[in-house]
Amino acid sequence: MADISTLRANANATFEATITAISPVRDVTTSRGPSKVADATLQDASGTITLTLWGEDTKTYAVGQKVQVTDGWVKDYRGRLQVSMGRSGTIKILP
Repeated sequence: MADISTLRANANATFEATITAISPVRDVTTSRGPSKVADATLQDASGTITLTLWGEDTKTYAVGQKVQVTDGWVKDYRGRLQVSMGRSGTIKILP
């Protein structure tokens, strides 16, 4: 299990963190058609990272929940790291 501060762009990551903020949901048009997207801020003891939530995931999570991201894809977006689920990633709410 990694700390957020050790995550690097263009790599998969598995880590646990707490959702500290979620942006308002936005409507976007992707190559696959219209979708909804929101940005969640995840924090652990080492730092923060933005998690991009798509589609139904924008309604699934709430501020204060602890989550485990497994096999998330980390990328550099406008000079800041963010993580998304990519092809094989999952998010699980922890007790």
